[in-house]
Amino acid sequence: MKLFRLQPEIHKFDKFSEFTEEFSIGEKDIIVVNNSIFDKFIKELNLKSIFISPKKYGDGEPSDEIIDKVLAEAAQYKFDRVVAIGGGAVMDIAKFLVLENVNNSIDVFERKIEFNKTKEFIAIPTTCGTGSEVTSYSVAEIKSKGTKMGIGIDEFLPDYAVLIPELLKNIPYKFFAFSTLDALVHAAESFVAPGSNPYTDIFAEKAIELILKGYKQISEKGKDYYSEIIEDFLIGSNYAGIAFGNTGVGPVHALSYPLGGKYHVAHGECNYEFFTPVFKAYTEIAPEGKIKKFNDLVISILELDKDSDLYAELDKLFNFIWEKKKLSSFGMNESEILGFTESVIEKQQRLLSNNYAPIEKESIINIYRELF
Repeated sequence: MKLFRLQPEIHKFDKFSEFTEEFSIGEKDIIVVNNSIFDKFIKELNLKSIFISPKKYGDGEPSDEIIDKVLAEAAQYKFDRVVAIGGGAVMDIAKFLVLENVNNSIDVFERKIEFNKTKEFIAIPTTCGTGSEVTSYSVAEIKSKGTKMGIGIDEFLPDYAVLIPELLKNIPYKFFAFSTLDALVHAAESFVAPGSNPYTDIFAEKAIELILKGYKQISEKGKDYYSEIIEDFLIGSNYAGIAFGNTGVGPVHALSYPLGGKYHVAHGECNYEFFTPVFKAYTEIAPEGKIKKFNDLVISILELDKDSDLYAELDKLFNFIWEKKKLSSFGMNESEILGFTESVIEKQQRLLSNNYAPIEKESIINIYRELF
């Protein structure tokens, strides 16, 4: 049984300009980056590269329509490398540019074509959440289906993951909160996944520790303190990506997809909604397995009493970082609970089956109802 794989060569630079010199960034490189990052860090360097901004085709989470428009724009150029600079949305879009003869992203998500990687891929995160710079996954809203779909293929693995803390120094607090909560979910779902093992656990545990200790410091020193320790979260997100890139994620992501797909809720915020309810359900269903190790780990990191109500304490800490909303506040109607549940069961079996303990239909309904 395969235990562990880490393909991207990982680099770290203090400044973006140091990266461009080391990697000889030039005219045969397509750089996928939104204008805000371009204006702050790239424009002054006068690079001869080809620049594509996905945001001109739509805001928010990636969709099949945005990906297809980026593919059409890139088809005009001859290029050897793809450089993605951004959060998970930018990286998930850019991954399609490494494949040969693709103009319809749904064909990729539905695995209707052969995958042939013809471009080298460099991924540079500007948030501390997705871990997409070290994974083979891409997730997008599929407009015609009213939900999100994900795919993981070896061809999407970056060749290089480049960490540049400078790019995160002025990240808005909202993006910090959602992205780091997302990273924590990645690490936690990896830790309890059926495919977890001593190698993935090293990265998952360290990610959980870095993120939770960082949250504890922020709760003690104030929300502005996040920028002082942003590098810890960048590394923690990277560790979480390495962990779940090997094990996959599970029901937290599965339950989040209908909400994100229909109401365009940010991926990290969606996962945050379902994190503690799913893990509480795990604890009730099978309390003595890997979930006990997870619970003990969190109790130790947060220095809680062993008889503490762990998930109440976690919710309290998370609510300081970002207050959790009711599902109804996103526009969801109570009548949609059954439909969302059936959508999860029908379309997200890949994620539901990667669980620590089975989350059955009635449990899913109860989680949606609890959060509604």
